[in-house]
Amino acid sequence: MTNHQDHDIFDRGLAADLETFHDRRRALKLLGAMGLAAGGAVAAIAAGKAEAASTAVAACVSKVPSETAGPYPADGSNGPDILTQSGIVRSDIRSSFGTFSGVATGVPLRYEITLLDATTCAPLNGAALYIWQCDKDGAYTLYSAGKLNQNYLRGVQVADSTGTLAFQAIFPGCYSGRWPHAHFEVYNTLAQATASATPRRTSQLAMPPATCETVFGTSAYATSLANYRRISLGSDMVFSDGYSRQMPTVTGDLTAGYTAKITVSV
Repeated sequence: MTNHQDHDIFDRGLAADLETFHDRRRALKLLGAMGLAAGGAVAAIAAGKAEAASTAVAACVSKVPSETAGPYPADGSNGPDILTQSGIVRSDIRSSFGTFSGVATGVPLRYEITLLDATTCAPLNGAALYIWQCDKDGAYTLYSAGKLNQNYLRGVQVADSTGTLAFQAIFPGCYSGRWPHAHFEVYNTLAQATASATPRRTSQLAMPPATCETVFGTSAYATSLANYRRISLGSDMVFSDGYSRQMPTVTGDLTAGYTAKITVSV
């Protein structure tokens, strides 16, 4: 039995054939456009991945410069060793711990630090970072007069799977002869950090000038302001040779506090 529906397309005359031809051309163009769009999407995804990979590589091409630990590390290399004490592993370092009491006052500052392996660009999951800094008046706990029985503004944290760790502190003050900064040591593991092993890297963070101007303009940082006026990044003993890999991006304000973010390759 003949199926007439199969022959209808051939029996509708020239006008219908031309219409069918144009419909098919439109369909082919549509399919072609879809193919191009799909190809473009794949290319865009690939480009995005390449850009992300390039960004990651750019972030960890160079190691952060190795710097002096300074005279107040409290890591056992010069004076007291706070790293072996119970309580040193903490994210909020504004208060003293153990047998000491006291709280560091000043403009709140949260450090968010991402650690990367400079060779592989991989996050340093499980690495530990010890950070320490002076208070709003430029004094260091465990060393400075009047601060010997305090140990605030010192702490250790462990990096997560993205290599990131954080500390809640205050904006560091400025003492004579040094640009406002924070010290840190990176260890391969928490066990190494709390055993005062040799750190993988020792370096410092330089505070951005614009934020320093704002913070030191407050009455709470009056002591630091005088010291700050006599120093510059160019004359600082540590940062005079460069600080591009040591200066975090700082956002926030005096009311809500500030956040300092930086990626460090070691």
